Amino acid sequence: MMAMVCLPRLKEINRDIVKRGVMVGIALTAANLSFVIGVSGTSATRAGFLNNLFVLVVPLLCYLIWRDKIDRLTFAGLCLAISGIIALAAGGGFSRGDIFSTVCALFIALHIISVSKVLRSNDDVYLVTLFQFITVTILGGLLVLILPQPEFHIGPVSAGALFYCALFPTVICFTVQNTFQRFTTPTRASLIYTLDPVWSMLGGFALLGERLGVWEALGCVLIFSSVVMPLTVKLVAERRALRLYLNQERRPEEAEASGS
Repeated sequence: MMAMVCLPRLKEINRDIVKRGVMVGIALTAANLSFVIGVSGTSATRAGFLNNLFVLVVPLLCYLIWRDKIDRLTFAGLCLAISGIIALAAGGGFSRGDIFSTVCALFIALHIISVSKVLRSNDDVYLVTLFQFITVTILGGLLVLILPQPEFHIGPVSAGALFYCALFPTVICFTVQNTFQRFTTPTRASLIYTLDPVWSMLGGFALLGERLGVWEALGCVLIFSSVVMPLTVKLVAERRALRLYLNQERRPEEAEASGS
């Protein structure tokens, strides 16, 4: 599908675009694989909230790799997230699927960091995204050939699900992310991404009939709060700083206008 979109751009392919696409694609492969294994072993609601921990993993990785400071709000969020995971475990154990969903948050964070560090403003996002998907396809195909696979049958329902996952959450979603994430702040982007578990929970309730116990619900609330609380405070601080900056810019203009 992505190749069809990129047909008019194929003549612009160069080694740099291929290199960037492969680097981002490796991170996406790890995220996709851990996500599928995780959600197959736990509920969609639990997986959604655990995957969302990537928002807190990003600053943690930036600290470990580049020694970026972790502010108090992020540290408080990490403590809340740990409390939420403990509550989830108390409410229904911590299954293999939950473990992979938590690991998936790490790989999602690596993918977001790789997008931020690898993509340049003048890159052809469509071609980079194409080679990102080509990398995922090749690595996924190799894993299918290497690992023992049980027999399976694709019926109409699973074929429809496969088509939906290929088109909407993959081709459209990652192309839009790579295109527009560069035009907003990381704080705002992360705050928007926190809606993921909300949709997972609503979908699990409405389509799959999932229900949460008291401890599980408490764990999900704590994990969601651990992400939203630091980001909301940072967003308010950003707006306040922008307002102060604009006021300082207006004062010399107003003074000059009144003097004239």
